[in-house]
This record gives sequence, structure tokens and C-alpha cells, in this order.
Amino acid sequence: MLQIPTWKRVLIIGIVLVGLLYAMPNLFYQRVETHNDAITAAERAGFETPEQAAARSLWPDWLPATLVNLGLDLRGGAHLLGEVNVEEVYASRMTALWPELRDALAAQRDVVGAVRRVPGPPDQLHVEIGNPDQMARAVEIVRGLATPVVSVSGAGTSSLDITAQGATMIVQLSEAERAATDDRTVQQSLEIVRRRVDEVGTREPTIQRQGQDRILIQVPGIGSAEELKELIGTTAKLTFNPVVGRGTDPNVQAGLGNIVVPAMEEPGVYYTLAEAPVVTGEDLTDARPSFDPNGQPAVDFRFGPQGARRFGAYTAANVGQPFAIVLDNQVISAPVIRQAIPGGNGQISGAMTVDESTQLAVLLRAGALPAEMTFLEERTIGPELGQDSIDAGTKAATIATVLVVGYIVASYGLFGAFASAAVIINVILILAIMGAMGATLTLPGIAGIVLTVGTAVDANVIIYERIREELRAGKRVVKAIDDGFNEAMSAIIDANVTTFIAALVMFFLGSGPVKGFAVTLVIGIATSVFTAIYLTRLMIVVWLERRRPASLVL
Repeated sequence: MLQIPTWKRVLIIGIVLVGLLYAMPNLFYQRVETHNDAITAAERAGFETPEQAAARSLWPDWLPATLVNLGLDLRGGAHLLGEVNVEEVYASRMTALWPELRDALAAQRDVVGAVRRVPGPPDQLHVEIGNPDQMARAVEIVRGLATPVVSVSGAGTSSLDITAQGATMIVQLSEAERAATDDRTVQQSLEIVRRRVDEVGTREPTIQRQGQDRILIQVPGIGSAEELKELIGTTAKLTFNPVVGRGTDPNVQAGLGNIVVPAMEEPGVYYTLAEAPVVTGEDLTDARPSFDPNGQPAVDFRFGPQGARRFGAYTAANVGQPFAIVLDNQVISAPVIRQAIPGGNGQISGAMTVDESTQLAVLLRAGALPAEMTFLEERTIGPELGQDSIDAGTKAATIATVLVVGYIVASYGLFGAFASAAVIINVILILAIMGAMGATLTLPGIAGIVLTVGTAVDANVIIYERIREELRAGKRVVKAIDDGFNEAMSAIIDANVTTFIAALVMFFLGSGPVKGFAVTLVIGIATSVFTAIYLTRLMIVVWLERRRPASLVL
């Protein structure tokens, strides 16, 4: 029979009330108006509008205060198009290769003679040997340091291109390795930018590759493109370099293979360091803000297994020698190694605030950008354009709702009114779930809501048409309604499951507008099934219990 247990009625009504409670802040915050001058910067935390900031102060603390996050097209934000300078990586690869190459040739000093590096282009190693007649042997030794290129187009090709000119050997990356390096560099930059943007609390940024060496970055809620550039452009390149010397002359001759770096906290002091670091920030597995023994903000870090081994081996072999911690080409500190440090743990401390230590930890965890990015295009999208989009979307949703309600009421009378109420509650539940999940509403997402409004009554139409058939067959009102709901269930489930699968595919495989559309569609399918099957049925049952009609015209 057409009966709903009390516990199920309470559950259905409870879900609706909770949905209303979670959706209410969105309406409340939009209605409250105030003057911009009365809103402080602190009240705008989280990129709220002044109206929302004022409303937050009036909304009771004990009630849910989650808002639906608005995407870039609705909320405004920053747009950047960056170009990755991949040529820098070639020079870094050569710098890192030099110690290994030098040691390999030095092991054959009796054959090739003395080995020294001579000046050359940054992306090449020019190495001079003492016995030019043994150049073939030297090239063979260096060729043994090469590795196969890891890429589809250059698989199996050597990573190094080695030529000889008299007593000088020229080593550079092969063309296949350069192409593979370019691809890896852009992919690594893409991932690092994504981690940096996500770690500071933004929601659903658009970060994607464009062309060979460009990255498109769109982040909602950021106040300006400059703010986003500052976040992304910070390199946070951490290295640990052997100290060659210390002085006050920034123009001192460092010598080949060495660099001169200023001290961060000692104005006028410069360190001469070995250019090739012992370990780098890429070897870090974790970085957390903390406090040093004096209670000052600091950052604790930990190396991975390989980095810990190199760090431990170097400190064990150089007890009593200074060792520089370098961040973004500035020496943070240059402590003397008192004993071996085998655990791979360390701490960065200095003149920094708590916020700066937190930000530094975020950047170190995300990793250093492998190459500098040049921003070719930058644009700040103001909230005015987003408000126009919101107004247009609201207008479209309102018109769609009015037309759907008018049609369904005209077709099914009172039962159409029940279905219309369910559609309205369905939209409220969508907003409530999106707010609770922290999902982002975009302009395509509004289109998904409008589509949900148009299709939400599909299940009710199926049920009502089935009830009509049962009434025509001569069944009593209660029996006809009960059979109508039960027999329409399988068709409703099948139709929504297929749409749900398609929406999930769009969500997981799509990006940008496609994903924004899929978010509201997935949520809308789930809520429309709930409102059509359970909420509408509850309203009809309550009406039957009160009116007890002997006949029904549907």
C-alpha cells in the first residue's frame, strides 16, 4: 500500500531542512547591502565581496555559513599566459654534469692527462685535456655518462652530443634530449604551478598547457594579475653548496665552476660557493613551518632517501668546513659542519615572520620552478563582468523555472504543483551541496542547473503518466498511485543512471567549462531523483491522508 514510515518521513523532511539551512547563506549574503568604506580588509578575508563580509558579521555563528564558490567567469580573478624559458634547463644540466664528468676523466688522468673546464656557452661544457692524442678515449669515457633519451620520438638516442676540436671536447644535450627536456620542463612547471595555486586555498583554477612552452593560468578570487604573478614567479630554489670563500667584494673573481652569492642577513657580505650543489630542494620530501630554539619562526625540512645519503656523506667528509644554505641566490646561513648529519633533517631560520615561514614552507613543498617563466599576457577580470553573468544566468534560470512550472501545472493540476515545488527544492539542494562540498559554480555550471530544472520533472512525468494508465484501468486512487510509483521506478533509475555515467565521464576527463557543467549536472541528477521519487511521493501521501479523495482526475 501507499505508506511511508514515520522514520522515513522525518528523514526526507530533515534532508530538505538541512539543504535549506546550507543554501540560505547564499541568499542572505546577496541581500545584505552596506557601504564599501565600512568594510575592513580583514572582513574581506577569503575574497568576499563587501556585502558578503557584512552579512557574515550578521549571520549567527552557530548556523552553517558555507557559500557556493564562484568561478573566474562569475567572480572575477586573474588570467596569465606564461612562457617557460626552457633554455635555462640546458645550462643547469651542464652545470650538474660537470662534477661527474670531471671525476670520470680524472680517474683516467694517466691516459687523458690533466682536465680543466674552459669558458664556453652556458648550455655547453668545454673541457680541455692534457693529451689531445687521447681525445677518442676521453670522448668514450664521457659517452659512458650519457643515458638513453626517455621519450617517444627519441627513444634509444643518446642524451649527450659530444664533439672534439683539438684539445677541447664540447659536450651538450642532443637534439632528442633537448626536445624531451623541453616537454618534461613544461610538464613539471605545470604541476608545480598547480600545487602552488592549490596550496594557498584557491578553488578550481584553470591551469593547462598551450603549445610547446606556454601555460595558461586562470585563478578565481585573486585580486590582481600581479598578486598571482608574485605567487607563481617566486622560485623558492633551495640549494646546499660548499663554501669556497667569504668576503665583502661582490666583483671578486670566483673562478670557473664557482659563483658569488650575497648573504641574506649580512649586508655587504658575499660568499663564493661551488656552483654545483650537493643537494637541492628537489630532494626535499617535506617542509613545515616551525620555531627555532630561540622562539623565532623557522622552517623544518626533510630530505628523501637519496638526498639524505648525499647530505650525510658530504657532512661526514667535511666536518669543520662551512656549508651554505642558499635560497633564491641568497645565502640564508653558512654554518660550520660540527658533525655528520645522517638523518636528512634540517631547519631554515632567520629574519622571517610566521606568515613568511608558512609561505616558504608552501613553496618548498611545491618545489622550485625548473625554469623562469615570462608572462606574455596578463589580465584581471573584474567582478562587474561576473555580476553581469550571474544576472543573466539568474534570469535564464528564473524564466526556465516559470515555464516548467507553468507547463507541469497546466498538464497535471495539483500533482503538477507538487512536482513544481520539488523542482524548486531541487535547485536549493544543488546549491546546498555545492556549498558544503566547496564546489565551484561557473557560467557553464549555471547552464547545468538550468538543464536540471528542465529535466527534473522527467521522473514525475513518467510517474504521473503511469498513474493515468492505472486510473484508466479502473483501479482505485490509492492503488493507482502506489502502482504508478512502483512500476515507474525502474525506468526512472535507468534513465538517470545513464545520464549520471555520462556526467561522471565529463567530470573526470573534462576540464574548464566542461567540468563546471558536469559538476552541477552530477549533483542535479542525484537531487532530482530524491525530490521526484521521495519528496513528491511524501507530498502526495500527506495530501491523500488529509483529503481521502474517492476519485482522481489527472
